[in-house]
Amino acid sequence: MTSTSGCTEWIPLAGQPSRLLVYRTYPLDIRNDAVTRAFILIHGGNRDVDDYFRSALAAAFLADALGDTVIVAPRFASNQGSRGGNDCKDPTAADEVSWICDLKDPDSWRSGGRAIGHGEVTSFDFMDEILRKLARKAIFPNLKIIVLAGHSAGGQFVTRYQMSNQVHETLGVAVSYIVANASGAYMDPLRPTPAAYPVNAAAPGYVVPPPAEAFAPFADEQGCARYDDWPYGLKNRKGYAARLSDDQLKKQLASRPATYLLGEYDILPLAGFDASCPAMAQGPTRLARGLAYEKYVNEKFGAHHKAVVVPLCGHNARCMFTSDVALPLAFPKY
Repeated sequence: MTSTSGCTEWIPLAGQPSRLLVYRTYPLDIRNDAVTRAFILIHGGNRDVDDYFRSALAAAFLADALGDTVIVAPRFASNQGSRGGNDCKDPTAADEVSWICDLKDPDSWRSGGRAIGHGEVTSFDFMDEILRKLARKAIFPNLKIIVLAGHSAGGQFVTRYQMSNQVHETLGVAVSYIVANASGAYMDPLRPTPAAYPVNAAAPGYVVPPPAEAFAPFADEQGCARYDDWPYGLKNRKGYAARLSDDQLKKQLASRPATYLLGEYDILPLAGFDASCPAMAQGPTRLARGLAYEKYVNEKFGAHHKAVVVPLCGHNARCMFTSDVALPLAFPKY
C-alpha cells in the first residue's frame, strides 16, 4: 500500500507517544465552512484502508456529496506477523500504533482492544479523538452530522464502539452508526433461534423448522464456554469497553441510532467468515446474524435500530456502500 501526504494525516493522542494514520479528503485542522457532514469508514480484517477510502469516495461521488463531506478512513495496522490465520506484516512508521492481528482475540482492534506496546491506548480511544476533531466548531462550523460506518470486521468495530463510546453525547454534533455485514455483542445469555430471521437468510440448504420463540437461552453452554465472553457477549471484557458497567453498555446501545446494512447474498462462509462456536451461536450466516441482532436489540432493550438489506450484494464493501439504499444513510441530506 502506498499513500501521499495529500490524502493522509496523523492522529496523535494527547500525552501519548502514539499516532494513527488516516486517509481524509480535507485536512482535519484547517477551517472548512463548506463541510456539512462527515463520513468515517472503518476497513475490514485485511486492513486495506486504501481500498476502503476509494469505496467511500465512489459512494460520495454517486451521492453528489464530495464537496460538502469530509471523508475519513483510519488504518488499524498490524506488524505482528502471522497470527490467527492472518498475515499481518504492515509497514509502520515511527510511533505508529500496531494492533493484535487475530481478530478473534478479545483485545483486538475491532473490539476496542489495546495497541501493542502502548499501555492502555485502545482503538476506541483513537476513534474518540477523530470524532472530537471533527466536532470542533472552529474547524468545521457547519458540520451537522457524523456518520460512522464499518464493513465486516469494521462493522464489528462500529457496533461495539456505538454501545461503549463515552463521547457520543458530548460532541454537540449528531452521530449515527452504520454496521455493514456484521453483528454485535449480546447483552444476556439469550441467542437467536431460526425464528429470529427468515429462511432465505440461512445458508443454502440450511432449513430448520423455526421454534415458537425467536430468542432462547443458549443450549450448548457446556460445549461452548466462551459464547458469552467479549466481544460476543459482555463477560470478561478487555480494553475500552471494560471501563463501563453492563448497565451503561445496555443503555447506550439502545439509546444511540444504528442501522444494520446487510447484503442479500451474504449467506456463504467466505471472506474471513467467523465460524467459531461463539459466532455460530449468533446465527449461521452474516445476514442471519445481522437481522437477528436488530430484532434482539429492538425487542429486548427498546432500541429503535433498523435493518436495511442491500439487494444483490454479498460480502463486498464497494457493493454495499455504493448501493442506492446505502447512499442516503451514509450521506443524509439537509
